[in-house]
Amino acid sequence: MQMLYSFLRNFLLHVAIGILSLYLAIEFIEGVRFEGDPYVLAVAGLILGFANFFVKPILKIVTFPLRLITLGLFTFVINIAIVWIVQAMFPDLEISKFLALVYTTLIVCVLEFVFYSVIKTT
Repeated sequence: MQMLYSFLRNFLLHVAIGILSLYLAIEFIEGVRFEGDPYVLAVAGLILGFANFFVKPILKIVTFPLRLITLGLFTFVINIAIVWIVQAMFPDLEISKFLALVYTTLIVCVLEFVFYSVIKTT
């Protein structure tokens, strides 16, 4: 039962981080726009959280040699790719510049770091 609780908590945390990071990117980063229903934004955040929870670990295993050579910096490229794919799936979400995509990915990374730092200390 404890394992299921931990699994669900981590999944829901990834989803919350995905929704919150997309919202913050829309609000504060020039070049990131969203014109649509807030439910669509929530679904985009859900997909981003799902991808970060299920797909990202698989990509990290597959790209282990590249991550080893680049001392882990290739993980940021994986994160950029995940955000870009989610953005491509939703026409209401537009990230018009590469720098805006990088900043959006930075928001996702920082929020993941902060949330998981808080959870591990409690």
